[in-house]
Amino acid sequence: MSQPKSKKETIKYKKWFNLNPRKRGEREREREMEVNLGSLPFGLDFHPSDQLVAAALITGDFHLYRYSADAAPLKLLDVHAHDDSCRAVRFINGGKAIVTGSSDHSILATDVETGSPIARLENSHEDAIYSLINVTEFTIASGGDEGCIKVWDTRQRTLCSSFNAHEDYVSDMTFVSDAMKLLGTSGDGTLSVCNLRKNTVQTRSEFSEEELTSVVLMKDGRKVVCGSQSGTLLLYSWGYFKDCSDRFTGFSPNSVDVLLKLEEDRIITGSDNGLISLAGILPNRIIQPIAEHSEFSIEGLGLSHDRKFLGSISHDLKLKLWDLDDILQGSKLTVSQADVPDSDSDEMDVDTKGTTNKGASKGHAVSSSNNFFADL
Repeated sequence: MSQPKSKKETIKYKKWFNLNPRKRGEREREREMEVNLGSLPFGLDFHPSDQLVAAALITGDFHLYRYSADAAPLKLLDVHAHDDSCRAVRFINGGKAIVTGSSDHSILATDVETGSPIARLENSHEDAIYSLINVTEFTIASGGDEGCIKVWDTRQRTLCSSFNAHEDYVSDMTFVSDAMKLLGTSGDGTLSVCNLRKNTVQTRSEFSEEELTSVVLMKDGRKVVCGSQSGTLLLYSWGYFKDCSDRFTGFSPNSVDVLLKLEEDRIITGSDNGLISLAGILPNRIIQPIAEHSEFSIEGLGLSHDRKFLGSISHDLKLKLWDLDDILQGSKLTVSQADVPDSDSDEMDVDTKGTTNKGASKGHAVSSSNNFFADL
């Protein structure tokens, strides 16, 4: 298991965090743009090929902005998409449409060019929608507060699969295309693995003591990393999901609410203290804090299509766009690979406990006759 961050790391982390706020603010203003969204944001997403970014708001609206390196972001759309809060937003169909999920149980597809509604699915989940991700070019997955994960075909407007994967809200998901597996994390403290070929919940991890908030696939598919409310990162070896193979406690006691994969061995984290940090995986270490969005929790992170900008949203009601090269500059010079011992090999671990989960629910394929995005 990983040891807590070293004294050297702790000193460096606190030194940056305790930097004179005025000096820290001056540094950050030089390398970020910001937009006052006017309401609490719950999600953001970047266009897959254009300089566009969308933000989902508690009011049920979503905003669309055009950004550039030499000008302030320009608002293109302000759409009232839902009667209740807009919790998640994603570009779909190659960026031609935006799909949003709401606590009113609905999913809406909106035309990016005109802002006009394309189609709406009412009562997509029994409870509020918490998360949305792209699965393939024409399929998306939604996660609800009731713990159900659903996969939708955006062309045929049909429900493909439904998985009773969790007992609490689905906080995050990631799709593994080579294996056709959908990984999910939940407030019930478990990691689920949904097999899209067999339409079943293949397995679910043992319950952890903390809510799991986010999930990314690292180390060329060999490791699954989950964030948690305790600030501990849980590492699972691929194929052995029953129990984690490693725990990194470097961020404790601050909750790690968002994980964003940067490279196969480096991730960007967003914490409830407003800090955005760069961390290494195997060896596990906090490389350095790279930005401070605000004193409030980070709600979302994203990378622009060209990886030039990092986007962040927080409870300060602002969307910030950071020059990624600038905030990462010097990170390779500040921490040695040897700062924290590598307690886990990059090779596949063997889990002698097995992977059978009797509590996992079985998903079911749904006939294409089921309605999706009923035409408005």
